[in-house]
Amino acid sequence: MTKINQKDINDAVWKACDTFRGSIDPSVYKDYVLTMLFLKYLSDVHDDKMDGYLKKYNNDIDRAKRSMQHERFVVPEHSHFKFLYENRNEANIGELINIALTDLEEANRDKLYSEDGAGIFQNIDFNNSKLGEPKDKNQRLKTLLIDFNSEKLDLRPSHVGGADIIGGAYEFLIANFASDAGKKAGEFYTPNEVSALLAKLTQSKPGSRICDPTCGSGSLLIKAGTEVGSDNFSLYGQEANGSTWALAVMNMFLHGFDNATIRWGDTIRNPKLKEGDALMKFDTVVANPPFSLDKWGKVEDKDGDKTTVSYDPESDKYNRFWRGVPPKSKGDWAFISHMIETLNEHGKAGVVVPHGVLFRGSSEGKIRKKTVEENLLEAVIGLPANLFFGTGIPAAIMVFNKAKASEHVLFIDASQHFESAKNQNKLRENDIEHIVSAYREFAKGKMKPGIVEEKYSYVATFNEIEENDFNLNIPRYVDTFEEEAEVDITAVQTEIEGLERELFKVQQEINQYLTQLMK
Repeated sequence: MTKINQKDINDAVWKACDTFRGSIDPSVYKDYVLTMLFLKYLSDVHDDKMDGYLKKYNNDIDRAKRSMQHERFVVPEHSHFKFLYENRNEANIGELINIALTDLEEANRDKLYSEDGAGIFQNIDFNNSKLGEPKDKNQRLKTLLIDFNSEKLDLRPSHVGGADIIGGAYEFLIANFASDAGKKAGEFYTPNEVSALLAKLTQSKPGSRICDPTCGSGSLLIKAGTEVGSDNFSLYGQEANGSTWALAVMNMFLHGFDNATIRWGDTIRNPKLKEGDALMKFDTVVANPPFSLDKWGKVEDKDGDKTTVSYDPESDKYNRFWRGVPPKSKGDWAFISHMIETLNEHGKAGVVVPHGVLFRGSSEGKIRKKTVEENLLEAVIGLPANLFFGTGIPAAIMVFNKAKASEHVLFIDASQHFESAKNQNKLRENDIEHIVSAYREFAKGKMKPGIVEEKYSYVATFNEIEENDFNLNIPRYVDTFEEEAEVDITAVQTEIEGLERELFKVQQEINQYLTQLMK
């Protein structure tokens, strides 16, 4: 049997999206396609394992079924993809898919439910009117099932060539949905190159606990884990959006990270990653939080509204904002403060921020000053514009380290180092390596203050930053000014005189032609 490769699966799952394109927004139909991929994967793995047990027990079905009860997932018969495919022509196919997903959750409560009792499929409804009128909806679902029944989407481990192809297909879909979804994409996806850069800057050692407190679909968290170089690490994440949380849970399973802990909830108002009553501590924390989130903090109870829980950052019970409370209209430093407070004594954090975080004043300025005075800030890296889906503004990466090798801070201006594309700029491998190699050399504590690389990197002392009133705006440290070439006035004047003579000559010729025409 010919094994299918990454491109085969990518092409097949992207073709399955044709069922929805043009009639439904990508931010909506992504959930249906990704959920179907997950269901197909579980069904095919189930069949592969069942075949193995039948072979082992000489086709003794009862023994094989008993053994299947101890596998990663239990797949009830009517939750199996094959059952849904065989019933694809039923008038209530949307309802049948919903029942299949609900019962799959119930059969695997320990894996597919949150600690609050929410199932990962609770926000997905295959019987939803968003999929069109009943006739159109049924046709779309039928076509989707047919597409996923393709030979190229046989996801049995014995048929898939190479490791992590299924996870790769999931990432491929998420990236393409993010591209199509525009502004809505920033909620759930960090571009692959930025994830890779953050993971390398904060590279975790074997045995590390790694966390993303705003994990989206989990892509950045997975990248940070794979950067360890071994299987000896644990992943933790929290996501506020229910649909996106479900994507992250599925993403972990599709990559084989069955033990990852992904919580659903607001990280600032209701952090879920705790040990007892205290926040859990981590070796590595990475995040791409929402830029300058408005109304991130204080919430008051409303009479009769049990869904609203009061919260005031001024009296945060985890004392995350002792350096200061960020402004209510900009939550950037709220997320950074949370990340720093969840680092252990030698932990490192990498976070994507808008440039305003580096220089805005008031309470943000006070918090920034304290982090520098504590010698937590290790590096500030300016990125190119238009890297992120949903915003063209340039961003920066801040690296915080509880175990810095010196009191200095590295500034890198990588804003002009990228591959230009029509819709989205991209960091190339050599751009990432340039940044990472400079950072790693600095992290050894051997770089002297001053210019490291002209127009690219600079090591600033605490005193320099203090003299700049703790303003971290990169141009204050990395001089990228390009002097204009001196103008040779004499040469320019000579060129102008030559052009005037040529113009006079041409004008005379035109006049001669006009005179001849008028005769």
